[in-house]
Amino acid sequence: MKIASENTVEADGGLPIYEVRPEKARGAVVVVQEAFGVNHHITDVARRFAGQGYHAVAPQLFHRDGVNEISYDDLPTAKAHMANFTPEGTREDIGETLKHLAVQGFAAPSVGIVGFCMGGSISLVTACDHALGAAVTFYGGGIVEGRFGFPGLASLAPTLQTPWLGLFGDRDNAIPPEHVELLRGEAAKSNVPTNIVRYAEAGHGFHCDARPAAYHETSARDAWVKTLDWLTRYLSPVR
Repeated sequence: MKIASENTVEADGGLPIYEVRPEKARGAVVVVQEAFGVNHHITDVARRFAGQGYHAVAPQLFHRDGVNEISYDDLPTAKAHMANFTPEGTREDIGETLKHLAVQGFAAPSVGIVGFCMGGSISLVTACDHALGAAVTFYGGGIVEGRFGFPGLASLAPTLQTPWLGLFGDRDNAIPPEHVELLRGEAAKSNVPTNIVRYAEAGHGFHCDARPAAYHETSARDAWVKTLDWLTRYLSPVR
């Protein structure tokens, strides 16, 4: 599907949101950034969703620090900005993003959220806070110990309100497979459909084709197909 427009808009609270509109939207997707901001990779992912007919938005979650893009080879700076995250600020930004979509006619059941790494953790938290259409987590950490002031994802998972899909690599040095299996079991206790897919040959960041050392093409392609299938299955059509 052709893209009708793409630009960065400002929501309430001064939150910048990168927004891509298809010619005719079947639903909306919130794309939640990695630790490196709404960079060329995240905007490319948003455009991919728009090409599939989704109105895609990517909030710039480091806006309170006055920064956005961080180089992939500058992890210390990324970690410093992540350390400034609070549950209150994160929930406020996601809430403003959802309000921005609601004003444009996208009710919660027609909205999905897909996050990567840091954003993957936030996607699951959001899926517990809101009854959206669908949620997908790519290698979101903090399953046991928690991140950004939130409890561990495994402890939150039984409260999921949104159908949730988790995508993890077995070679992820930061997320042990046993933690992923714990999360699978806890998510299954919720009242919504859930699933986890593990990729035996993939490590952390396997979907990011902007980082050749992390990217695992076979796993990334399969995970993308499964993500689109999940959105198709659970997002309500826009009325």
